[in-house]
Amino acid sequence: MEDANQTGPIHFHFRPFSQLPEVQVLIFVTFLIMYVVSVSGNTSISLIIGTSRSLHTPMYFFLASLAALEICYSCTIAPLTLASVLSPEKTLISLPGCAAQMFFFIFLGSADCMLLAAMAYDRFVAICHPLRYALLMSWRLCAQLALGSLVLGFISAVQLTILIFRLPFCSSKEVGMFYCDVLPVMRLACADTRVHEATLFVVGVTVLTIPFLLIALSYVFIVAAIVKMRSAEGRHKAFSTCSSHLTMVLLQYGGGSLIYLCPSSSYSPERGQVVSVVYTFITPMLNPLIYSMRNRELKDAVKRAMRRFLSS
Repeated sequence: MEDANQTGPIHFHFRPFSQLPEVQVLIFVTFLIMYVVSVSGNTSISLIIGTSRSLHTPMYFFLASLAALEICYSCTIAPLTLASVLSPEKTLISLPGCAAQMFFFIFLGSADCMLLAAMAYDRFVAICHPLRYALLMSWRLCAQLALGSLVLGFISAVQLTILIFRLPFCSSKEVGMFYCDVLPVMRLACADTRVHEATLFVVGVTVLTIPFLLIALSYVFIVAAIVKMRSAEGRHKAFSTCSSHLTMVLLQYGGGSLIYLCPSSSYSPERGQVVSVVYTFITPMLNPLIYSMRNRELKDAVKRAMRRFLSS
């Protein structure tokens, strides 16, 4: 508590994954590869969908939006993480810088979860009401769902960031994570944070539990509709597009729930680091790989784009 009275600027540094230089280099190379694959893969997905007229449908609009979110999400976390892995003691982040990183992390992560729920609704309409799909999934509704995801994510981020960074912080401290996550930063405050923890739980339920329940309900109707299909090819195509989406849902919601929906008293920095790697590095990297491998139309569009690139 004595440090709380210091008037100098507050800086944070991140907890290193390891003190061994060899391990640090290995982690740096691994994270760098995942970051490059994530940015290049999601950029390719966005460009291919944008330039292929056959993919100008609501499903691919949401997929391109998701890819754009993943690019911004990766760029919010990865560069500073890579710097701190190589030189954890020298990589410092100021209080405003930490607040900015936390804001964009919450904003983009929340919007990501909401957009996955919108994609589930799109699949529900396409499979359960195929004859009314064009009428129900208008471009106006698609834009509203995408914009709504961003607005809800923005509101969640503003609320939590302002609430947390109004707390008094002690002098330079170590964040028990490789980025400015909510719980590790909150633990550095020199004040009672029970109200803040309760607010975080409410936001977590709003962002994670409610959309996940809507996704689960959508897939109850989707599975029932797929089982009734007479065409084996139709069932295979439906399961293929839905399995890609479900994989991303389980990775995104599963990791987030383990961190933000568990009691704060049971929070473990070590477990938090491992789980956070999944939804900050692995999930954005897998997004283009999962959809390009499981979706025939997207796979064909990628092949056509590669042939045009090679021929030019």
